Amino acid sequence: MKTAFLRGLLFLSLCLFLGKGLAGAETTSVEGPYTIGPGDVLEVLVWHEPDLSRSEIIVRTDGMITLPLVNDIRAAGLTPMELKGAIEKKLKKYIEVPEVSVTVKQSYKVFYIIGKINKPGEYPLVKRLTVLQALSKAGGLAEWANEENIIILRREGNKEKKLRFNYKRVIQGEDLEQNIFIRPDDTIVVP
Repeated sequence: MKTAFLRGLLFLSLCLFLGKGLAGAETTSVEGPYTIGPGDVLEVLVWHEPDLSRSEIIVRTDGMITLPLVNDIRAAGLTPMELKGAIEKKLKKYIEVPEVSVTVKQSYKVFYIIGKINKPGEYPLVKRLTVLQALSKAGGLAEWANEENIIILRREGNKEKKLRFNYKRVIQGEDLEQNIFIRPDDTIVVP
């Protein structure tokens, strides 16, 4: 029990350390500010105007959302800050100085973790996340997990790519280039 606790503590410490150290290591990942997409759940608050605010708006498949006075407005492809500006611009016809906030409550961009992990399943990908951080989010490796042969399945175009991840070596500070950033729809397989 004590070794399991120490192992977990080491794992979390390394996740924090390596996640910050590799923040700019890969350029082909979830980059910069979050981009809203179809299926995302948004919260739009208009300061001092509760009738215009909405706590849950799902971005439609056409990329649009509907708000009072604003009607249909494109959300997909914009950052929350860009959408905030677009909504404020439309509301200026009705409100002298509109103050709007846009929050992504739930991302439709997801990744998956399966196999010998404490909490397997589908996880939202709202910000940049390394493999170690993703494993931590899923509660860490289960007791009998094969630490040396973890695989990340990634679709690139029409091809499925297998990326190897040796947890044991990475937490020892070796082969850190394996601790790549997760992309939407990646599947981490822990044998």
